[in-house]
Amino acid sequence: MHILDYILFEVYPYIAGTVFLFGSLVRYDMSQYTWKTNSSQLLNNSIIFQAGSYLFHGGIIFLFFGHLIGLLMPPALYPYFGLTAHSKQILAMVSGGLAGVAALIGATILLYRRLFHRLVSAQSLRGDKFILILLYVQLLFGLGTIPVSAQHLSGAEMEMLVHWAEHIVTFRPGASAYLAGVYWVFKVHLFLGLTVFLVFPFTRLVHIWSVPYRYIGRRYQVVRQDQARSDQARAGGKPRRI
Repeated sequence: MHILDYILFEVYPYIAGTVFLFGSLVRYDMSQYTWKTNSSQLLNNSIIFQAGSYLFHGGIIFLFFGHLIGLLMPPALYPYFGLTAHSKQILAMVSGGLAGVAALIGATILLYRRLFHRLVSAQSLRGDKFILILLYVQLLFGLGTIPVSAQHLSGAEMEMLVHWAEHIVTFRPGASAYLAGVYWVFKVHLFLGLTVFLVFPFTRLVHIWSVPYRYIGRRYQVVRQDQARSDQARAGGKPRRI
């Protein structure tokens, strides 16, 4: 088990991270026309789909930054935010649980639509379905960690995960040793999270890199109506060619 932990949680993170970064660069350089969301909104834009999309994206974004801050914040900083290991774990369980449930409900709606709506399913690539299924399973295991965490509220197990993350991002050896006694559901959740980074460059997730920040300051587009053509259309006539 020690060797398996070493491969999965000390070697695999660097493989996934390397593929994530360089794979994204290579795809952007060689296949820019595939760098898009592949949106199927025009094929089906029902209210249920819109609700599912908001729930999924809002929950996923919250979970991503929550995990990022939670794993990379050193325990020495907890007191500056009025936290202890115990209160931080409670906070993570409550906020992560609410965001996870919201994301899971949204993912259920989107996955059903992606697999069973005739037009959407026909337009979808295999990668579109795969990444959504992967994220769905990841959400299930993430929520599955909450009952386990509720049995150990001291925060000790969460600190082990924090120490693992610190060793990984600082390239220090011995990271996998911190996960030796961690419950298996945490390990599966962690492995699936690393796998999301591994497949990232080969899926539609690459559009995350293209944050449309210029849209906020962009001037409004002026749309003018051809009044003469509109009047003729209302009167039942045909516009003349010019």
